[in-house]
Amino acid sequence: MNIITTSHTPENKKRNGEHILIHMTYIAKNVELNSGIELTRALEYWRRYFEENDIVSALVISEGYFVQSFQGTRPAINTALAKIFDEHSTIFPNIVNIEEIESRQWDGFLIKHLTSSAEDEEYTLKSFSAGSDYNPYLMTSAQIENFLKVIFDEKKPRIHDVI
Repeated sequence: MNIITTSHTPENKKRNGEHILIHMTYIAKNVELNSGIELTRALEYWRRYFEENDIVSALVISEGYFVQSFQGTRPAINTALAKIFDEHSTIFPNIVNIEEIESRQWDGFLIKHLTSSAEDEEYTLKSFSAGSDYNPYLMTSAQIENFLKVIFDEKKPRIHDVI
């Protein structure tokens, strides 16, 4: 006799929002990872975690700040967010945007580390920020989302092209 369980039916999968894609962006200040080795280990941990949970991500690191956008199913994003808040409470994560999307914008686990080099100066948020120094906490969610698009767009438009 074959018994069909309802826990594996497509209709049951929709009960928790597995069919809904979410785009979530947060900003944070790095106050706990003191060395490049610690940061590298943390990034590799999250890369594997996101890959295992079918989450794509775009992360910018600059001057001790993180600006990260990730996309996946509603349950996966909620679980990842809880994990970030639980395991990294000292980075003071602040959600700046969360919305439902039709398709994923990013592919894989993308990282851009901005430095004070002339090449990266083009990407700094000074033209987006309210102050003279780079500080994503002073930026609006629209400025942050535009910044991420500029950083990870394959065409690499200049910042003033998206303002």
